[in-house]
Amino acid sequence: MTDDLIGKEILGQFRIVEKIGRGGMGAVYKAEQPAMDRVVAIKILHQKLAGRKDLVSRFRREARAMSRLSHPNTVRVFLYGQLEETGQLYIAMEYLNGMDLAKHTRVEGPMNVQRAAKIMIQVLGALEEAHDVGVIHRDLKPENILLTTQGGIEDTPKVLDFGLAKIHDSKMRPGSMVLTRQGMVFGTPEFMSPEQARGEELDARSDIYSLGIILYEMITGRLPFPRCKPMEYITHQINTPPIPVTERRPELNIPKELNAIIGKALEKDKTHRYQSAAEFAQALQVLLPVEEQSGPMHAVPHVEKSVAQSRTSSNPSERRLSASGAHPASRRQRQGKGLVIALLAIIIVLLGVVAWLMLTMREPQSNPVVVPTSSMSPEKTASP
Repeated sequence: MTDDLIGKEILGQFRIVEKIGRGGMGAVYKAEQPAMDRVVAIKILHQKLAGRKDLVSRFRREARAMSRLSHPNTVRVFLYGQLEETGQLYIAMEYLNGMDLAKHTRVEGPMNVQRAAKIMIQVLGALEEAHDVGVIHRDLKPENILLTTQGGIEDTPKVLDFGLAKIHDSKMRPGSMVLTRQGMVFGTPEFMSPEQARGEELDARSDIYSLGIILYEMITGRLPFPRCKPMEYITHQINTPPIPVTERRPELNIPKELNAIIGKALEKDKTHRYQSAAEFAQALQVLLPVEEQSGPMHAVPHVEKSVAQSRTSSNPSERRLSASGAHPASRRQRQGKGLVIALLAIIIVLLGVVAWLMLTMREPQSNPVVVPTSSMSPEKTASP
C-alpha cells in the first residue's frame, strides 16, 4: 500500500487526509466527507490481497457484521464496498479520537476498579447486541477497545475491528462463505478462550472469556498467567488456572469480590462461565455506587428489560403519576365512585321531598266553622 491516496477524492464523496494506521490486511485513513460535514475513517484492503478469496471474504464479513450493529459502544459503519479503479475493498466508519485500552494500561497503569467496571459494562452492552444477532467477535483484546469522549460523556468505549467476527451459521445470508472451520485457530493468544485455542467451534461465551482477561489486565496491569512467550499462552489458556487478581497485585488492595467475578468469566469450561454478556454485566453492577447501577449505556440483563417493558404503557398519559403519587387510572376510579355517591344522595333527597308533598296533600284541613241553615230564621221585613 502506497500513500498515493493522500489528498485524493474517492467514491465521489471522500477526500483522503492522512494515514492513521496500518495492519497486515490494509491501512486506515482519515478522510473528510464535505457533503455530510464530517470526518470519517476508511479502512482499505491491500491491493495485492484483493485476489485472496479467503481474505476478501473476511473483509466483507467484517463490514457486514459491523453494519448490522447499532449499539452506542460499537463503532458505526457508514458505507462499504469495492473501489472501482483498483478493485480494493473498503469500509467507511466513524472517526474516533481516543486511546485504546492497551495503550491506556501502558501509559497510566492499572485502572480504578469502579472506573474499569463502568467501562466493561458498556463493552458488554455492545457485545450483547452483537451476540443477539449472531455475531461473535473472536478477537477481543485491549487494542480493539478504544476509549473516547462522545456526546460529552468521557470514558465511552468503542468496540472495533470485527475482522475475525463470525456470523453464526443460523444468521448468515444464503450463499455466505464460512472462512474458518473447526480445527483452525485464529485470534490473539493472550486473550483467546480455551476452546478457541483448541480450534473448537465458538459461541458467545468465548468472547466473555476474552473480556474477562481484558478486565483482569485493566485492573492489575498484568495478564492472569506467568509471563511467557505469546504462543505459550495457548497452553496456559487451556491448562493453567488464572492467578486471582488479589494475589496478582496485592499492593493495589483490589476488592475480594473480583476474584469470584473475574474467576467465573475465566472458567476453562464454558458451561461454568457467564452464559451471556448481560449476565456478566449484572455481576459487575455490584462494584458501582447504587446511584450509578443500571445507568445510561449500561448493559441491562434481559430479565430487567422485560420488567421495564411490562411497566411501560403505550399510552403516555397512563405513564404519568399525579402529584400525590397515585396512578391516573386509580384517581379516575375514585372520582367515578364519588360521582355515583353524589347522584344517589341527590336522588334520595328528591324522593324525600316528593314523599313529603304527597303526605301534605292527603291531610284534612283544620276544623272549618259550619253554620247549619236549619238554625237560621228568615229575616222579617217590617211592613210600611
